[in-house]
Amino acid sequence: MVEHTVRAYDEELEALTAELSRMGGLAEVEVGEAIRAIARRDVALAHGVIDRDARLDEIEAEIERRAIRLIALRQPVADDLRRTVAALKISMNLERCGDLAKNIAKRALVIAESDPLTPLTRSIERMGELVAGRLKDVLDALAARDLERARAVWQRDQEVDEHYDSIFRELLTYMMGDPRTIASCAHLLFVAKNLERIGDHATNIAEIIVYEITGEHLTDQRPKLDTIGR
Repeated sequence: MVEHTVRAYDEELEALTAELSRMGGLAEVEVGEAIRAIARRDVALAHGVIDRDARLDEIEAEIERRAIRLIALRQPVADDLRRTVAALKISMNLERCGDLAKNIAKRALVIAESDPLTPLTRSIERMGELVAGRLKDVLDALAARDLERARAVWQRDQEVDEHYDSIFRELLTYMMGDPRTIASCAHLLFVAKNLERIGDHATNIAEIIVYEITGEHLTDQRPKLDTIGR
């Protein structure tokens, strides 16, 4: 009976981890496709991102249900409790990444109807690739329970900020030089801000992974830029 109970407990933990991994994979796809929708002015791709966002919400709700049930019935302690709570927190960050990807896709629909601003779009795409890479790295760290990789994501937070500030200044230059670009540039500015926030969520996940594995919070101040573009 005890062996059966332990096996059932382990299976519930593994199911929770599997759901989180599935959610991470979907969030990664959503972010990547939202970026490509902007870069390629791809309306169909943008609609696909928007339509699939509800699936992320459903998986987050399932993770919450499983985690609460596990805590209530199994009363996990120490490592298992941290693992359960971490799954809850990480799923919340992934859901927000999905929301931000959906927002980017909505902007892509508007931008596709305006005249191309190719240099600016390329700058956005480069920032998007950096952010998507950070999200992939942190999800790989989660899957492998790789402490050093998680810490590396956390330490590189400033790279995204630097890209955002560069794009912010580039957009201002365009808008001042040609007022006809103001509307398009404003949409691109929102896209850049959403990308920066996805980068912040990747950093949040890295912090959660470190706590889950070590039981200790990162005590250093998160590396951030303090600039006028924020």
